[in-house]
Amino acid sequence: MKTPRTIVVGITGGIAAYKAVNIVRAFVLNGDSVHVVATEAALRFVGKPTLEAISRNAVHTDLYEGVAEVRHVAIGQGADLIVVAPATANSIAKLAVGLADDLLGNTILASTAPLVIAPAMHTEMWNNAATVANMALLRARGITIVGPASGRLTGTDSGVGRMEEPETIVAVALAVLDQVAAADVSHAGEAAASAVQDLAGRRVLISAGGTREPLDPVRFLGNRSSGKQGVALAEAAQARGAQVTLVAANLEVAAPTGVTTVLVSSALELHEAMTLAAETSEIIIMAAAVADYRPKTVRPGKIKKEDVGDTLTLELVKNPDILAGLSAARRPGQLIIGFAAETETDADRLLVLGRDKIIRKGCDYLVLNRVGHSADEGVGFGTERNAVTVLDRHGDIVNEASGSKMSVAHCILDLIR
Repeated sequence: MKTPRTIVVGITGGIAAYKAVNIVRAFVLNGDSVHVVATEAALRFVGKPTLEAISRNAVHTDLYEGVAEVRHVAIGQGADLIVVAPATANSIAKLAVGLADDLLGNTILASTAPLVIAPAMHTEMWNNAATVANMALLRARGITIVGPASGRLTGTDSGVGRMEEPETIVAVALAVLDQVAAADVSHAGEAAASAVQDLAGRRVLISAGGTREPLDPVRFLGNRSSGKQGVALAEAAQARGAQVTLVAANLEVAAPTGVTTVLVSSALELHEAMTLAAETSEIIIMAAAVADYRPKTVRPGKIKKEDVGDTLTLELVKNPDILAGLSAARRPGQLIIGFAAETETDADRLLVLGRDKIIRKGCDYLVLNRVGHSADEGVGFGTERNAVTVLDRHGDIVNEASGSKMSVAHCILDLIR
């Protein structure tokens, strides 16, 4: 029987606080001892009886309760891990400057345990210069950031700022604990910093989105890629300490703050940007969906049916194979990970396609995922989830992952040594 680990779940006052119940429940089911520290504002969104019933422990809120046992310090001292979910813009600002005007702030300051936070707020608040600066400061301290995701917010708003799903937050948090344990060092804070920053200082180049090949000034040939998986990879790599360059082709989601973003549109533009950035990158991840062909001629004016008639014939020419080119030109020690989106429904035939492709592309790993016109089973292009099989250069399966695109991103990054 494993020894229960003590996990403190901090809950701050945002609408996503209701999701914290599932985070607490997941840790309890994992066999961990969970103690909830909620702010007064958090209890406006989720009730103390619910949290106590799920955690199986009393929920603490008041800074001036338990003075005799020095509770404002003792909770943090006894923690193996602290998770703050949701972390509002206000709580992030307080963390950044070390304010401790409530029990949660005192608990965090009094602890040497690793800290994982899951931001949740409206897009404008997330993009505000103050929040951007605060997040950069927290990342520099080695704090693990999970999300935020892009999606429906409160009211009718939608965009970046949605709290990551509970299963993703829990998976990342447990991975942090496992990494700390594996590090086998005496000071938990030092172990956490080194464990969660496993890509610290490494230069990572990621492509995301889908290319568009122009027919005329208003029309193009494109694909269904939203760029969500590539953006999740960029966010995850940044959270793990990497210096990230994101080459973004027509993203349907916002690029992460704090990464170097290069905007492109066509396959030729993507090829040029990736080739240039690859010269100074240690790790390259080609997650963008690239058009295999482009129109041979781009019309200078809008194509009008009155001029063309009932049929329109297009002559297409092949685009450069960007992934194969990067693999062929790789420097010693450079790691290259490719993506292959396939519509094949048979698992065995899908593997055959993947094994053939990694031989042609010459990359170190190939992330194989099935996509379809209707986003079968809610995974693939344009959805919030993904399911992938990762092959190595020999065609062997080295990893399989399914879940939110952020959790898949971390599973892919776990391959990097």
